[in-house]
Amino acid sequence: MLQLARRYGHRPAAEWRPLFYRILQNRVRDYQRRRQVRNRMFAWLPSFAAEDEAADVAPGDLAPDERPGVVEQLMAGEAMATLERGIAALPERQQQAFMLRTFEGLDTAQTASAMGCSEGSVKTHYSRALHALREKLGEAW
Repeated sequence: MLQLARRYGHRPAAEWRPLFYRILQNRVRDYQRRRQVRNRMFAWLPSFAAEDEAADVAPGDLAPDERPGVVEQLMAGEAMATLERGIAALPERQQQAFMLRTFEGLDTAQTASAMGCSEGSVKTHYSRALHALREKLGEAW
C-alpha cells in the first residue's frame, strides 16, 4: 500500500485499484519464491522443521467452536474447500482472471490493467476458468 502511495499517488484514483492488485500479486509471488528457497536450504535442520510446523498452527485452531450453526458452517467450509481446489487446478492466468473478476469485483478493464494484458485476454481467461470450474464442480456452482 505504501509503495502504491509513493510511486503512483499522482495517477488518477481510478487506476489505483488495478495497480494495487498488480503490486500485491508481485509481492505474493516474491514471498512464495523466497519461502521455497528457504525451505530447500533449511529443510534438513530438525529445529527448522519443528518451528515451521508450529508456525502453521494458529491459537484459534486449538479452541473449540461453540457457535450456533456448526453444521451449516461445516458445509460452507467444505463447499469453499472444493471451490478452492477447483481454482487451484486452473492455470495461473485463469486463476488470476477468475479471482479478480469474481471475488474482487473488478471490471474487465481494471482486471486487464492488473494482469498486464488486453481486455480480450481477460475475457478469454475468465470464460475458460468458468467453463472449467462448471465442468469440474457441476452446474450448481
